[in-house]
Amino acid sequence: MENKVTLKELSKILNVSISTVSKALNDSSEISHETRQRVKELAKLNNYLPNAMAQNLKKKSTRTIGVIIPAILPQFFSKVLHGIETRANNLGYKVIVCISNESLEKEKDGILTLITSQVDGLIISLARETQTMGSYDHFQMVSQYNIPLVLFDRVTSQINCDKVIIQDREEARKATAALFRSGCKNVAYFSAISHTSVDNERKRGYELACENLNKRIFTYTVETNEDFDKFFQHEFIERSIDGILVADELTAILLMKTALKRGLQIPSDLSVIGFANGTMGEHFITSLSVVDQRAMDQGIQAVDLVVDRIEGKTKEHPVEVSLDATFIYRESTRLIFA
Repeated sequence: MENKVTLKELSKILNVSISTVSKALNDSSEISHETRQRVKELAKLNNYLPNAMAQNLKKKSTRTIGVIIPAILPQFFSKVLHGIETRANNLGYKVIVCISNESLEKEKDGILTLITSQVDGLIISLARETQTMGSYDHFQMVSQYNIPLVLFDRVTSQINCDKVIIQDREEARKATAALFRSGCKNVAYFSAISHTSVDNERKRGYELACENLNKRIFTYTVETNEDFDKFFQHEFIERSIDGILVADELTAILLMKTALKRGLQIPSDLSVIGFANGTMGEHFITSLSVVDQRAMDQGIQAVDLVVDRIEGKTKEHPVEVSLDATFIYRESTRLIFA
């Protein structure tokens, strides 16, 4: 893990003293705001880390794993974190967690924070904005410092690293086909996580099932509660929709809540399947049938992959672990099906 630039090199480029560069990086009031900004921008551009820290990165293992997740409220990510924490502790590693809040900039800041905190490896699920913009340049810093990286759930082929996933496309195809087998005539797809890799795969799986069965395709993106009301006021009636595959658990709960408020019966009037197996879906009235993404297992597998890289046990090209998802039948679907 070598520094790409030194204080001395920064000072030469900027034509200022080494002392000025050092003070600027430490926000000294002795240095003008403009100079501090110039120094920091150049340092960031060149992935500068203080020498002492760089030496620590090069010579010492902190037995710490950094984790970045898009959000903490979805129970899927909470369960993944539980799996990560449990497995890491068993292997003698500590965990530092950052939350990107679906922001590209916060994801960048999180990576920088974790690298400067001397983590031995990183486990990340990509922010929605990162995937929407297709912006992955900030991951160059991870490879430049030879820090093992594992992506889980939300992944991209543009980053060359180990990954942990489920087969979202195939699971969505099977869930959609199951809705049709249960007696649904018009099945729609709902998502509040558009432009993420998992949404793209799940939507495509839904479309494939409809195409294979010669059924009409109805896809909807929701952002606010008003979007649910509009759907039930117009599309639901006009399209005679009686089944919905939902990309995430929270959206499925909000959808069913709106349907119940409007006097609909679940599943006789509307059957619903969601992704992720959380307590909200399990205990909601009516309880939600789900594709279980095996959240804890994703966390455990991610730790195993990153620790094997840290400890030099894995030498080959990037590994992709694809876990088999399972379907959990509950009250929101009409029939038990395979």
